[in-house]
Amino acid sequence: MSILTELTVPVLQAPMAGTATPALAAEVSLAGALGGMGLATVSAAQGAAMMAEVQERIGSNRYHVNLFCHRPAAADPAREAAWLDYLSPEFRRAGAEPPAALREIFTSFLVDEAMLAAVVAARPALVSFHFGLPRVDQLAALRASGALLAGSATSLAEGEAIRDAGLDAIIAQGYEAGGHRGIFDPDGPDEQLSTMALIEALRPLGLPLVAAGGIMDGRDAVRYLDAGAVAVQMGTAFVACPESAAKAPHRALLGQPGQETVMTRAISGRPARGFPNRLTALGASAEAPPLPDYPITYDAGKALAAAGGTDYAAQWAGTGYARARAMPAADLVALLADEIAEARKTG
Repeated sequence: MSILTELTVPVLQAPMAGTATPALAAEVSLAGALGGMGLATVSAAQGAAMMAEVQERIGSNRYHVNLFCHRPAAADPAREAAWLDYLSPEFRRAGAEPPAALREIFTSFLVDEAMLAAVVAARPALVSFHFGLPRVDQLAALRASGALLAGSATSLAEGEAIRDAGLDAIIAQGYEAGGHRGIFDPDGPDEQLSTMALIEALRPLGLPLVAAGGIMDGRDAVRYLDAGAVAVQMGTAFVACPESAAKAPHRALLGQPGQETVMTRAISGRPARGFPNRLTALGASAEAPPLPDYPITYDAGKALAAAGGTDYAAQWAGTGYARARAMPAADLVALLADEIAEARKTG
């Protein structure tokens, strides 16, 4: 029996890099679901400390970590200078000067041997991958640690690649999902499949499926479980929990109807869904120059957010954000369990 099928509550808390904390992951796992943490934005030493903390809190390795497997950035000084020049008025509006240059602020797992060693040593129960797949030797090392391996797919072709690489499960990320879209090639075609359409497309592959995107309560979860998913992954629903690292302005937008979410590259350089702001509008303008590679664009976005706050900050959220419920993570898992049971009883 795998970790995905032995959960008391068939819910994975999305391992949202920068938002999911060891405290959040631990509370979710202790309540019977599976907590998760994203390690894409931290160093190997920081990741090791996060994994040690969550393991101490729960007393086991029953948690999930996620790693970004994007192509390492290709520096383009001219493109980076043009983007900074375009953003210069916004920096000055915020009372700051733009940085002199931009950097590749996060290391792809594909070239991060220290992170591989940290994850192998920690032995989390589930390791998942976003933006693509690791090297064959990395997969072998992680599998030897005892971890279940899962890849995020946004299309049938990506699901086939995950199956052909020998992974154990597919996280089916529909277009409704908040945060970074897991598409392997951000410059390639995107079918923008809904979560349900993606589950239906991937089901013939025969791998266990985890539905992700727009899932906010137990009734939502049962729809996907009945459609063939073994579990669901929920991110935006857990951002509102006090254990998350989300800032107050971000939390204030959750659970409030009347907003819209947008898919934007302007913040990080890769497509990601969140609340619109001045930076997303600038990125959508016809006057916007071509973006630098991910995560070089993110260096500019973070600098601008540090100067100008929520006008420019990443506030990731899925399309179901208006139904987010602010409560402790353990209470939310218990409520989801009750809702799932009730939905199964009533049909």
